[in-house]
Amino acid sequence: MKTDEFARHDGTALAELIRRKEVSASEVLDATIAAVEARNPEINAVICRLDDQARAAITAGLPAGPFTGVPYLLKDLGAHYQGVVTSGGGALFKDFVPDHDSEITRRLKRAGLVIVGKTNTPELGLASSTEPRLFGPTRNPWNPAHSAGGSSGGSAAAVAARMVPMAHATDGGGSIRIPASACGLFGLKPTRARNPMGPDQGEGWGGASVGHAVTRSVRDSAALLDATSGPDVGDPYWAPPPARPFLEEVGRDPGHLRIAITTQPWNGQAVDAECAAAARAVARLCESLGHSVEEASPAADAGQLGAATLVIIGANLRAALEARAAALGRELDETDVERITWIRAMDGHTARAADYARAIGIMHRTGRQVAPFFSRYDVLLTPTMCRPPYPLGVIDMMTSDPVGYGQAVLSTIAFTSLWNACGNPAMSVPLVWSRAGLPLGVQFVGGFGDEATLFRLAAQLEAAQPWANRRPPLAAGA
Repeated sequence: MKTDEFARHDGTALAELIRRKEVSASEVLDATIAAVEARNPEINAVICRLDDQARAAITAGLPAGPFTGVPYLLKDLGAHYQGVVTSGGGALFKDFVPDHDSEITRRLKRAGLVIVGKTNTPELGLASSTEPRLFGPTRNPWNPAHSAGGSSGGSAAAVAARMVPMAHATDGGGSIRIPASACGLFGLKPTRARNPMGPDQGEGWGGASVGHAVTRSVRDSAALLDATSGPDVGDPYWAPPPARPFLEEVGRDPGHLRIAITTQPWNGQAVDAECAAAARAVARLCESLGHSVEEASPAADAGQLGAATLVIIGANLRAALEARAAALGRELDETDVERITWIRAMDGHTARAADYARAIGIMHRTGRQVAPFFSRYDVLLTPTMCRPPYPLGVIDMMTSDPVGYGQAVLSTIAFTSLWNACGNPAMSVPLVWSRAGLPLGVQFVGGFGDEATLFRLAAQLEAAQPWANRRPPLAAGA
């Protein structure tokens, strides 16, 4: 399979070619490896290659699934692969080798996917840019001087650079949607607990974090979610079951949707004119497709929620770091982690148990306050981020300017993080590019459990204003 042919196809199309025996899984793997070797040195998206494991899986015989033979990358966080390091982008975990697969990894393998490597992430997924001290920064394929977003920046950069058609990602405050926006991809954060996090966790960050993928096509995202979603044995709770497979929503008429739009984030951050204009342009596109759009926004106390989120993240982070240090037989030390990681870990050290309980209560109360909004509107439309992707170095967790760092992070998560607290599904759709040639995603949020409406609308937008043929300069000649 030639590189250009490989780059043209999404995962669904590659699977069909393999099913029809027009190309073999081994030939597709060869094309993947060639793409990684050609493009990864420039953008540093893949930090662990699994060429031998991938070839062995094909030789052993792949399961018959929706993506049999299709290459896939795992984020180096939130998905264990037996016998392979899961570092989470942090030096403290650089030698941590799990002795089992995560449930999400098992389901991906059962879908027939060929896992070819692991992707870069900021230390323990804490930043909205991917610039870990352990592996170095991931560069945006559209402009290597800029961030690919985070924390799933390695996955997004690899997909945008046409190394693979889709890749694993996780989202605890925007970490699927932000890199999807930065790299010109489709990125859906599912409803809380739609995908399993076991067996090592029942939930992430008090239920704020969820795993799924970044993809180039809507149908790949839907088919992947069909393959991975649903409760696992022992899960503490799970998302409402869908009415039908998510893939069946792709191409289904969304009907007349009541769409609310806001370009004012809840945390008061300033919004770049291009990002606001992108959302308004997409609102006009939605109106041309027969939907009604009006200005409206749910109320939320961003200051209170932000403070609660720091407690929740800090407590979970501190517990993870202390457990790892104990496994290594020593005390946790400030030099074990990056500067911002240590600040967050100190949040978790100084907060009391009562503070954590109050923080969880604030998060749950926010979800209940916001939920009635989606009885009046089917979807909320916003920019994904307050500004185009930052240059590299602005959101570096080794910074000596934590205040400036914090303000930069707030401008990336201003529209996204509320939906992690509330648990609603939300997606970034790649419909607009900036004057400088950087992608500007727009976000759509659905009611709790209602990925179906988002998939229907996304497919309609994809057909009306296709993005599949837009390639970054790095992959233009692929």
